[in-house]
Amino acid sequence: MHDLATMAGWPVAIAIVAGIALIPGFMNAFLATSLLLDRRPVRRRLVGYPSLSLLIAAYNEQASIAETLQSLDLQDYPGKFEAIVIDDGSRDDTASIVAATRYQWLRLLRQPRNMGKSAALNRGLAEAKHHLIVTLDADSYLSRDALRNLVERYMNDPSGTRAVAGTMLVRNSRKNWVTKVQEWDYFHGIAAIKRVQSLFQGTLVAQGAFSIYDRQMLKEIGGWDDCVGEDIVLTWAILERGWRIGHAEDACCFTNAPDRLIQFIRQRQRWARGMIEAFRRFPGILFKPRMSTLFIWWNLLFPWLDLAYTLFFIPGIVLAAFGIYWIAGPLTLALLPMALVMNYLMFGIGSRMFAAQGLRVRRNVAGFVVYAFLYSLILQPACVAGYFSELLGLRKTWGTK
Repeated sequence: MHDLATMAGWPVAIAIVAGIALIPGFMNAFLATSLLLDRRPVRRRLVGYPSLSLLIAAYNEQASIAETLQSLDLQDYPGKFEAIVIDDGSRDDTASIVAATRYQWLRLLRQPRNMGKSAALNRGLAEAKHHLIVTLDADSYLSRDALRNLVERYMNDPSGTRAVAGTMLVRNSRKNWVTKVQEWDYFHGIAAIKRVQSLFQGTLVAQGAFSIYDRQMLKEIGGWDDCVGEDIVLTWAILERGWRIGHAEDACCFTNAPDRLIQFIRQRQRWARGMIEAFRRFPGILFKPRMSTLFIWWNLLFPWLDLAYTLFFIPGIVLAAFGIYWIAGPLTLALLPMALVMNYLMFGIGSRMFAAQGLRVRRNVAGFVVYAFLYSLILQPACVAGYFSELLGLRKTWGTK
């Protein structure tokens, strides 16, 4: 650090080291401690199960929509539900496949043109019959008890709960190296973050891919905003009003992750843009006196941390390989093995949840190695590009992810 301070000055050196080592180190230590202390609240069976309205916004999903609907038909859910597929001007056979599917609980709505995911969901919300709304992506496949577990968590959570996020996992993880790596991101990173956030009474993203919401609350908020990160913005609107969002770690939904690198990068850019959109709409959420506010401040640091990783840590690793420790010194590099310890902890927690659901963790050693040591080299620069795209006001689109 002294060499870096000599070249760039102490304020810049401290900012760089904080961005690539000190703050991430604290976050990882906090995450590990929280996971070790976490004890999931009891999820009790219900005397009666409420009726549900499932909203499935679909755009060019002919390859997956039939299996998504099949997973609904196989649900072990004791209550009634309806599923509304809102075809958002698809150019393929999505609508005709749904129309030819004969399930009594299924309805098809057709948008007059491609109007975006938010408009499709709001159309479905207006047509929904029941007071609990579940959103589901058109390329997702629910485990048999996913709806039951999601609803039981929602009904057993504290009274201020207005939404609960399910657990997203990768279904197509055997397709290529891109999906193999993402399997570990979903199974470890994303699942662990949601678990810890719910421990502190505030899951920050009730993902549109599989979450449950109170219908009256959605109408009070005004439904989904027309933006790239519509689920993030909706979640923060819920939190800003003082309501709570939970997480059902055992309500498993398997999604088809992007199988091309460019597709993955664009997805993560959209997620990064969604976070900036949420901050722009709800800056006051930073000052809400509740435990989950800590994670809002963490999100505020993410653009800097991702930028520091991209501009300094990656070059620092390259320099360290040649014995030049201006940026990433021996102590900084010693933190890398801690990634294995963190992943071992997350694997143990996820594996126990899988076993309780009668699921098995598939062998994926190559994907894990890339995830643990190389994944951030792609992820962080993609997020940086997303932040700048939103700040510069570049064109927004929505796809299947």
